[in-house]
Amino acid sequence: MKTLKCLLIIAAFCAFQAAQAQKTEYKVLKNISLEGDAGWDYLLADDATQRLYVSHGTMVQVLDIKTEKVIGTITGTPGVHGIAIAKEFGKGFITAGRLDSVVVFDLNSLQVTAKIKTDKNPDAVLYDPYSKRIFTFNGRGSSVTAIDAKTNEVAGTMPVSGKPEAAVSDGKGKIFVNIEDKSTITKFDAKSLKIDAEWPLDPGKEPSGLAIDLKTNRLFSACGESKTIVVMDCTNGKIIASLPMGDGCDGLVFIKEDQNIAASCGEGVLTVVHQKSPKDYSVVQTLPTRKSARTITYSEAEKKIYMSSADVTMENNHRKMTPGSFQVVVVGK
Repeated sequence: MKTLKCLLIIAAFCAFQAAQAQKTEYKVLKNISLEGDAGWDYLLADDATQRLYVSHGTMVQVLDIKTEKVIGTITGTPGVHGIAIAKEFGKGFITAGRLDSVVVFDLNSLQVTAKIKTDKNPDAVLYDPYSKRIFTFNGRGSSVTAIDAKTNEVAGTMPVSGKPEAAVSDGKGKIFVNIEDKSTITKFDAKSLKIDAEWPLDPGKEPSGLAIDLKTNRLFSACGESKTIVVMDCTNGKIIASLPMGDGCDGLVFIKEDQNIAASCGEGVLTVVHQKSPKDYSVVQTLPTRKSARTITYSEAEKKIYMSSADVTMENNHRKMTPGSFQVVVVGK
């Protein structure tokens, strides 16, 4: 009887471990090939419009998120970086770094309707439903430009301490943005454009990707130089944890249904960190993906991760993409 009891306990434990693994393990489902041989930056899975927007060269390719087929292309965006959607106004916004502008397009026709001047080299872009504003984070301008999403009018430009990267909103009027060259996070008011705080990410260095868990008030910052994911309390700037990740990371996402943070690393891995509690974090998976897959987005509706990638070589200190190799890597369970 004792032997049988022990066997039952072991079997139950193994079943529990298998169930836990099932919750946390991701795999590469497919690669979606797209035309074009130029570089890329952000991509955006927008469940409200059922579309995947992929920045690529001087354009944004638009895919139906369910069929994963291209349904349109938005051109005239040289130096393209990020995409934001304001569905309530029927508009999308694309940062065009070489134009020092944000390009506005119609969500139905995908036609460009306006170009709005920002500060120098707008990179990341964010729509904040609370303030009804688009925010561009201007790399060479070391600033943030706020734009009324309804009228396309510039509401103001706010200087920051260095090069701003990705940003998130708390949905209550506060915006958080990574300052890459200062290794800090700046918190500012979405309406007044006044800085509330700037917090060091130490031991994190050179942050790029940023995500937020609104339930636990946690910020997750992908710090490329230090190869760490830094967890911060967004109410006071206190560092909660620092976890190792792969090399060459440019983005990360928070998957709230799994309580996981997934960081896309250009060395060719996806680092997955699990949030067991607001104070307890651990790396639970390092998934091989594709070299150069460094930017990332997540669809809650499809429960899939998407990462842009291509075969890239260095020639005379310049990156060169192999023709015909551009793909979106799709990860799920």
